[in-house]
Amino acid sequence: MKIEPLHDNVVVKPLNQEEVTASGIVLPDTVDKEKPMQGEVIAVGPGRTQDNGQVIPVGVSAGDKVLFTKYAPDEIEIDNEEYLVVSADKILGVLKD
Repeated sequence: MKIEPLHDNVVVKPLNQEEVTASGIVLPDTVDKEKPMQGEVIAVGPGRTQDNGQVIPVGVSAGDKVLFTKYAPDEIEIDNEEYLVVSADKILGVLKD
């Protein structure tokens, strides 16, 4: 199944952010609630429509790795895989290598 987001919504596949302490304890991403999340953009909506009808495109593309606020996304499941739907204004930035 494929999802095509509407408006300025972005579908993101969350990246695993577990950390391991020096003593080998695994800290899941749920430990630090204030830390932003990371994910890979899967699909992007056409953009936000202004009152005058002009569409403002979303500033990310499929394949981008992005940083977004932890409380922003809606969780969805497609074909037994977890995805997040994030409004473009909740994306903090694009991660570059």
